[in-house]
Amino acid sequence: MQQLDLQVIERALSWARDGEAVWLCTVLATYGSAPRAPGALLAVCGEGRHVGSLSGGCVEEDFLERLQCGEFDAPVTTLRYGGGSEDGGVDAPHVSLPCGGILDVLVERLPATAETLVHLEVFHATLLGQRPLLRCVDLDDGRRHFLSDDGTGPRVVHDPQRRTVQLRIGPAARLIIAGLSPVSEACARFAQSLGFEVILCDPRDALHRDIALDGIELQRVLPSQFIASGACHAATAVVALTHDPRIDDLAMIEAVRTPAFYIGVMGSARTSQARAERLRRSGGLSDADIARLHMPIGLDLGSKAPAEIALAVMADVLRVQRGKARDEL
Repeated sequence: MQQLDLQVIERALSWARDGEAVWLCTVLATYGSAPRAPGALLAVCGEGRHVGSLSGGCVEEDFLERLQCGEFDAPVTTLRYGGGSEDGGVDAPHVSLPCGGILDVLVERLPATAETLVHLEVFHATLLGQRPLLRCVDLDDGRRHFLSDDGTGPRVVHDPQRRTVQLRIGPAARLIIAGLSPVSEACARFAQSLGFEVILCDPRDALHRDIALDGIELQRVLPSQFIASGACHAATAVVALTHDPRIDDLAMIEAVRTPAFYIGVMGSARTSQARAERLRRSGGLSDADIARLHMPIGLDLGSKAPAEIALAVMADVLRVQRGKARDEL
């Protein structure tokens, strides 16, 4: 989750500013069951203090023990837990993951230099900002740089031929929910558990009185007004879940003017066709604009209950965020 990434990088930056070397560990790949996904981070300073995680604890314990024994002095090291090493990585066959899976880990030793500080500051600013980047690491000499990115696709891209790794970083994923409804509430809770920053917009005061969603921002304004205020960045998904065209249609008209990676609206196939015609005629949307809209929203899971619909919605949002085509599922 990006919020945990932010905690890791903030602590790493603090250690580097205090003149301490930092070991930044990133999950590169998983095979079989694994407790953390590719891109998960762990930062450790020379005294053994650490933040973040790579597993349920067994990998961290082994890494910290080996670090205290003087290992990982190279600028970059690759590790495999739960199986043999490859690509010149260091072997750790004595640690078996309880889930039975295999975990590949990148270990970067970041000395307390001006170059490290700049790199971590850019990393930190990217997590707080609106522009995603690719963090590129050379697996032979540890040199690293940033490239522009569109924010979608797998979090880790490993090129064994060029001996490089590209790590996708960006602002915390944001979900803007247009309109209050039972589906909206379920979707907000799902998204929050997935690490999204969730903002629920609805101008109807009467509906807000009965809502109780801890940790979720409630905006008592028209969703279209909130979206038009500049609330969307490239890591934003916008979903309209009310069946009320006065809310949903206006939200779609504004959302297509933003860089949001996912824009979807609830409704049947027939309703969606009618909405498309209405948005062309009254909203001035082009065919390209209409093509950006996921309608009917969500994966076709045969969902009926609000929680089932919310599950289908968030599954589709994650599919697009990870760069997966429907026929790849």
